[in-house]
Amino acid sequence: MNPDLPLSGLRGLCMAANVPGPAAAALLAAQGMEIVKIEPPAGDMTAGLMPGWYAEMNGGFAVETVDLRAEAGQARFRELLGGADLLISSHRPAALARLGITVEALAAVNPGLCWVEIVGDTDAPEVPGHDLTYQAAVGLVDPRAMPRTLLADLGGAEAAAGAAAALLLGRERRRPGRHARIGLRQVAERFAAPVRHGATVAGGLLSGAGRDYAIYPLRDGWVACAALEPHFSARLTEVAGDDAAGFFAALTMDQVRALAEESDLPLEPFWD
Repeated sequence: MNPDLPLSGLRGLCMAANVPGPAAAALLAAQGMEIVKIEPPAGDMTAGLMPGWYAEMNGGFAVETVDLRAEAGQARFRELLGGADLLISSHRPAALARLGITVEALAAVNPGLCWVEIVGDTDAPEVPGHDLTYQAAVGLVDPRAMPRTLLADLGGAEAAAGAAAALLLGRERRRPGRHARIGLRQVAERFAAPVRHGATVAGGLLSGAGRDYAIYPLRDGWVACAALEPHFSARLTEVAGDDAAGFFAALTMDQVRALAEESDLPLEPFWD
């Protein structure tokens, strides 16, 4: 571990499975925090379903099997908590309470411990859900296609890592507060701001309805064109004329790459 990284010397304990918690822990580990992840005897479901991604998320820290429903597991958990600066969880509050994990109980074990609690929805933390349901709830799902990324989960990981850093800084400055709750639905709502404000819906500025910010077919692929600012728009007119669609339809991906470099235009060719 690089001792010059900003979080070096701090220890985190992650009891969260699947994506948001481990992804948040990985972000903190990349900044120097020493992470121990505890998994139940059955393991993390992600390891079996997506082993490559599991290895990518969890490869930067130690993984230990701990049965929190057994006395020995509880003892090991308390031991790990005693030496930790941060706990990351992603269980429903009722499930955590059955394991004896509450703000008061954690403070009794380790008064300096910061706790980032990831839940589905801060307004209804006991209601089950996943990334798909949270994206659908805030208007980010096209019913004709599944989402291409786990936006709520990965955005939640970023929010959880940020909350952890804020809690630790607050502790360093002797501020009160050692607990933060991150809601995945609330994260999705923040990402849905362009939809709420009409930027990406039909006819909106970023919807593809205009010439400058759109996707065009090429001879052998597609190109994302983001000539939004006036100087880029004027440059696009210089090279493509009034018929951008017709102009791009005659080009290959390699030709577009060269054009982007030569003309300093925000163009990105890609495959379907």
